[in-house]
Amino acid sequence: MTREDLLEALRPVLRDVAALDLSRPDEAAAALEASWPASRRAPLGELVRAARDAGWLTPRRASDTVTFGRLAKPSEATHGLSVDAVDMTGAAIAHTHPRGEVSLCFAEDPEARFCGHPEGWVVVGPGSHHVPEVTGGRMVILYFLPDGAMEWDA
Repeated sequence: MTREDLLEALRPVLRDVAALDLSRPDEAAAALEASWPASRRAPLGELVRAARDAGWLTPRRASDTVTFGRLAKPSEATHGLSVDAVDMTGAAIAHTHPRGEVSLCFAEDPEARFCGHPEGWVVVGPGSHHVPEVTGGRMVILYFLPDGAMEWDA
């Protein structure tokens, strides 16, 4: 599998995410869950894990428990979204989402939670700030950022 194969599989997701109103994060997450329930997400999870295991999805190391990588910069083909990936346990670096963020989480452990949420969709609105953290195990997460906008804390 290649980067292009994964991006092709994500095209319908990118279209759906780009159409969301991220200023209403709970409604956006519910809409994604309705369109992309666990049964429909499962094949994407297999592709994401295969890309991670091949070493090209999350090649950079932030810490002993966090690796990450960029799948795509924002473009017309991605509906203006950047697509990034992180494989993590524990906490990562605090940041702000000027335009919001949509995360698609795949749990490696049944009890794993991303910022308190189980496997699935997590949406945070424009201007939100957090320290991303996975507790109870490990997750591989794709996150979609409108215009690639993220502001890291110093």
